[in-house]
Amino acid sequence: MSKLIKQILDDLLKPILADFREVPLWIKWGGIVSICVALTLLSIIFRARSEGVYNDKPRIHIIQNMDNQPKYVSQEANALFLDGRGMRPKVDGSVARGEMTGDTHYFMGIIDASWATFFPSQVKVDRALLDRGQGRFNIYCSPCHGAGGFGDGLIHQRAQQLVNTGANGTSWVAPKNLHEEAIADQSVGQLFSTITNGVRTMSAYASQIPTKDRWAIVAYIRALQVSQNADASSVPDSDSLPRKVVGTADQGGDL
Repeated sequence: MSKLIKQILDDLLKPILADFREVPLWIKWGGIVSICVALTLLSIIFRARSEGVYNDKPRIHIIQNMDNQPKYVSQEANALFLDGRGMRPKVDGSVARGEMTGDTHYFMGIIDASWATFFPSQVKVDRALLDRGQGRFNIYCSPCHGAGGFGDGLIHQRAQQLVNTGANGTSWVAPKNLHEEAIADQSVGQLFSTITNGVRTMSAYASQIPTKDRWAIVAYIRALQVSQNADASSVPDSDSLPRKVVGTADQGGDL
């Protein structure tokens, strides 16, 4: 059987080899080089498409399918517009898809064209909400209003120093004390609106703080206000708590 196979191969290959010997040498080398180049290109493509191979250059992408298009990225300049910015501001009065809502209580703090006096149903006022509100208050509000809400934050203290020294003609409007009567008498809806839209020199925070977190801040502000005017009887075992000493015994101080 092996002899038969050898005989068949010899009969097939001998004519081919005889013809190949008659081919000019430059054609032979040209064929060899072409085969090597083709195999090299295929090897490079196979390696580039293999998983686990990382490269700082993009992969070969012959058919684009609109995957790569000219565009302006964030904060890029664009000479087409007068202000030179590629990022365009929202058109006044426009409402983005999905942003339209009829729940004015939750999103605006308003009920029937008046400030809401209670929290919306989506907001459950509990310890978790107060803890969240405290965290957001410390991040966004305390720099100006202070950790206790007395309007004595670090930004206010620094600005006051600049005003007192007359540095660069600095002027400063002090942040509100959240415990003063004018603020304490405001309803939760008005406080929410102030955080959302800003008031006087205070900027709006709607773009930075989600709606639920704004309500959490309102709840924490209410807790701060209550803490300064709370009745001792509302605190369990308040009689066992240490009292603040005013003056000294020699000065006739009272407990």
